[in-house]
Amino acid sequence: MARILITSALPYINGIKHLGTLIGSQLPADLYARYMRGRGNEVLFLCATDEHGTPAELAAAKAGKPVAEYCAEMHGIQTQLVQGFGLSFDHYGRSSSPQNHRLTQHFAGKLEEAGLIREVSEQQFYSPTDDRYLPDRYVEGTCPNCGYDKARGDQCENCTKQLDPADLIDPRSAISGATDLELRDSKHLYLRQSAMKDDLDAWIDTKTDWPILTTSIARKWLHDGDGLQDRGITRDLSWGVPVKKGDAPWPGMEGKVFYVWFDAPIEYIACAAEWAEAQGLGDDAWERWWRTDKGADDVRYVQFMGKDNVPFHTLGFPVTILGSGEPWKLVDHLKSFNYLNYEGGQFSTSQGRGVFMDQALEILPADYWRWWLLSHAPESSDSEFNWENFQASVNKDLADVLGNFVSRITKFCRSRFGEAVPEGGTPGEQEAALAAELETRLRAYEGLMEAMEVRKAAAELRAIWVAGNEYLQSAAPWSTFKTDPEQAAMQVRTGLNLIRLYAVLSAPFIPSASARMLDAMGCEDAGWPDEVADALAALPTGHAFTVPDVLFAKISDEDRESWQDRFAGTR
Repeated sequence: MARILITSALPYINGIKHLGTLIGSQLPADLYARYMRGRGNEVLFLCATDEHGTPAELAAAKAGKPVAEYCAEMHGIQTQLVQGFGLSFDHYGRSSSPQNHRLTQHFAGKLEEAGLIREVSEQQFYSPTDDRYLPDRYVEGTCPNCGYDKARGDQCENCTKQLDPADLIDPRSAISGATDLELRDSKHLYLRQSAMKDDLDAWIDTKTDWPILTTSIARKWLHDGDGLQDRGITRDLSWGVPVKKGDAPWPGMEGKVFYVWFDAPIEYIACAAEWAEAQGLGDDAWERWWRTDKGADDVRYVQFMGKDNVPFHTLGFPVTILGSGEPWKLVDHLKSFNYLNYEGGQFSTSQGRGVFMDQALEILPADYWRWWLLSHAPESSDSEFNWENFQASVNKDLADVLGNFVSRITKFCRSRFGEAVPEGGTPGEQEAALAAELETRLRAYEGLMEAMEVRKAAAELRAIWVAGNEYLQSAAPWSTFKTDPEQAAMQVRTGLNLIRLYAVLSAPFIPSASARMLDAMGCEDAGWPDEVADALAALPTGHAFTVPDVLFAKISDEDRESWQDRFAGTR
């Protein structure tokens, strides 16, 4: 049994996330976690809301609420949506937790001891209109790289280039829109990332199994232009982790907080501490996952994230971990994703464009969305959501292939043999051929899931469903029954066992439908099959079952058109 630590990129607190964010990290991470648990491994699957930084303050101000109250409210809403989509986190924490405050301050102290933090007096925008300094995301303007006119002062949402507020063309206050900004001196702490360049280079060289997308982004940041730059890790804000060295004040940094991109990745570790506390466990429980001197040396750590987060997780966070000089666990595999676009444009939280998680669950159950998103995951390139493709995929894959198979075999058995697995007949060449095909496909499916090849795994799972339909069509127990009821009983028995097998194999993708299939088959055993031949005989004769309600209803043209109209504009 392996021990696998899985983290998903932290969704930001400023509003409900869209489907592009969901498929970019949380959903494929859940797929992998569910699969690994299904194979009998020990899994700790963590995520949290990212609650610090200027977007939280801006969103709270827009909502007319204190920022702490706003973040608590939004954490509750995001938790409900996480549960609605069946995301099986062992803990869904908060970066504003006391655990993250303590760990962030601890790491800062260790980095300062190691000579990896320097104090810099820099010019920062000040807004006389707002009577305050404007940290990066409080400044908006035109990106000098791509010309996008709503770029933020830390990063352009359009081209993903990392920016400083002073880089922006025609900068303005994100609070008031004021353009009379002044550059004034302000002291800040910088993390000396450049001093760790060789260490990072050597570490990334060992990651030969990482996706090309991940390593190419990391190497670009390491080597292009002036190479890896030192990065400011403090901000002039009131909401965040106060700048301290452990418990001690940091002279000259009074009233400042750590930059959100410094404290947010540390929350992965803090989240484990939150989990342990919530379970009534001591520090040893979470340290065995994160500290190599406490047992984490045999943990495989896998991260999931969108490509815009890759630089911070391949460079910034590893600098924090390596630079601390302490035995913390580093990521073993980083699975990154491209963007999911929407109907010819981009999903956008800030602009409210696309389908958001709450809206999706209002119109269809989670499994419909899970299947489409995972089977169209933007792995090798950006992919696009459009309503025609969504309708076709749901109707063909879920309704016609899987749902129709379950419905046909259970209803036919009930009408001819009753609601119990029928006895009689002996499996023959058709059944042997089916078992052989499924054995080959099952091993391919397992290999793809192990390798986190999400789209290919979905395609292989669909092929497994198709094989059952082709068997059923070829065997035609409804015709066999007329001349050889015992042979028809064996064919039906094979089909009923296929339903149980499909439920087990499909659980990582469509957990709710899988649970309904197992419940209909009267199965408590959802164990992963060692051999397909054994799985096709798992349900004994006489075992009772029920005919489930329709697993997946087809999407009508009328519904699809109404949804296209409803989501054509902004949220």
